[in-house]
Amino acid sequence: MDIKKAIGLAVLLGVISFGSTYGIMQVMQNSKQATVTKKASPLTEEESTEPKTEECPINGQMMTVAQKNKWVTRRPLGVAIENHVEARPQSGISSADVVYEAVAEGGITRFLALFYCQDASLMGPVRSARVHFMKMLREYGEYPLYGHVGGANCDAETGSGCANGAKADALGLIRKLGWNSYNDMDQFAVPFPYYWRDYERLPNVATEHTVYSSTAKLWDYAKTKRELSNVDEEGVAWDKTFESWKFADDAKTAERGTTNKVQLGFWNSFANDFAVVWNYNSAKNTYLRVNGGKPHLDKNTGKQLDAKNIIVVFAKESPANDGYDGGHILYTLEGEGDALVFQNGNAIKATWKKADPESRMKWYDEKDKEISIVRGKVFVEILPIGNTVTY
Repeated sequence: MDIKKAIGLAVLLGVISFGSTYGIMQVMQNSKQATVTKKASPLTEEESTEPKTEECPINGQMMTVAQKNKWVTRRPLGVAIENHVEARPQSGISSADVVYEAVAEGGITRFLALFYCQDASLMGPVRSARVHFMKMLREYGEYPLYGHVGGANCDAETGSGCANGAKADALGLIRKLGWNSYNDMDQFAVPFPYYWRDYERLPNVATEHTVYSSTAKLWDYAKTKRELSNVDEEGVAWDKTFESWKFADDAKTAERGTTNKVQLGFWNSFANDFAVVWNYNSAKNTYLRVNGGKPHLDKNTGKQLDAKNIIVVFAKESPANDGYDGGHILYTLEGEGDALVFQNGNAIKATWKKADPESRMKWYDEKDKEISIVRGKVFVEILPIGNTVTY
């Protein structure tokens, strides 16, 4: 081998050796950084040791200063999350402060999940708007945000949904209230990446069960695109007209009741798929949800849904008779009616009262005294008058 070739080979071997050593060092360094990052990652809100001194104005739950610093910058967000069998397990319901459940159509229930004091990194599947859920959402101050994908509507071109005064026309109501292009977060008006479809999260399901979002994305869109934070573009705070419930701490262990199971259903059609059981855990003073005969899990956490308060509202249910093939329905949710309140292991026969759509629904015992909400999640089940609740 001549001298030039020998020198060239030596240089090449040196480069290879240096590259290999540098690569190994980089892998080691990256591994070290990854390990450090993992060790330095902050605690989750559940794991935080920060004292819980701040009261969530929505459900009274005690939270940290760090959490309050987030919620005071935004306004309540209601999201339509479906409960079709193919949509389970849903994401984000466990992070809602209050959840309302009622039939959307055909005996299939849907949720209005109300977020304010907590965040949901993922929530869905998101579905369409309904008038009766809007009646509950309108309790939450000036221009609450509403996340949904389209809604019940009056289609002037085909006439679908336009009969009988179009009383179930949720999209028409949104326009009437002046919500469209303001606090209304319809997926058809709010583009990707604020909403997206995930065909892998729930594989082998119909397309309508694939829309997701997050609280952070919708709150960000409201603030940056609509000038809606905790105040509107004119500086009016969302809670200017908001009326909070009264709150109470957990009952002492010795004072908790023995009503350990609450069973309810909505329509006879598909009754097994939508039957609900709430099992009371006295030690934790919480109710665990069973839906369709199975523990109802949140896909975000893998944990069973729970609540501190289970409130059953009996309301007049009637068909909209609006010509829509799916059968839109209506609920009378103004005035007053019978209710049942389950908290601290006790069952309380009650009356619900709500003067108008903007008024806060409250519950009163047989002595007409307002019932305080036990601090924590509230789950409101809206049933047709005459349905049976076993407990």
